[in-house]
Amino acid sequence: MIQLTRPLRALAVASAMLACAAPSYAQADNPVGMWQTIDDNTHQPKALVQIAEDGDGMLSGKVVKGLGANDTPDRRCTACTDERKDQLIKGMTIIKAMKKDGDHWDGGNILDPENGKVYKCKMSLEDGGQKLVVRGYIGVSLLGRSQTWVRAQ
Repeated sequence: MIQLTRPLRALAVASAMLACAAPSYAQADNPVGMWQTIDDNTHQPKALVQIAEDGDGMLSGKVVKGLGANDTPDRRCTACTDERKDQLIKGMTIIKAMKKDGDHWDGGNILDPENGKVYKCKMSLEDGGQKLVVRGYIGVSLLGRSQTWVRAQ
């Protein structure tokens, strides 16, 4: 009986270790989750953005919370020129229609609520899925800028 118990115990321990490793592996190759954006000038946390995947495998990102010194819950996108004009930034979808293409996501766009401009967007994961490089650009991706977001724990 003891010999049977040891293999079962080892199997249970191995199964538990695999179950714990699975979520971290899933995070390493998928940007779905909560991300902390970083201000380009101050290098301080600026906002929390929730990236979600729809039924077609497309990603979108929504502002969950502003973290900047001038952020208030009633802050609005006064610079926006599309349907988001004067809408609350909290709860606003700023990333739309991102599709997986190999090891990155592109084909969608990103809104900068500071200036109201919409840019083409490309995203890729780094550092074992703990960092997300988000590039907004006009025309070709050489004409743009990148931000590195940090996965929120």
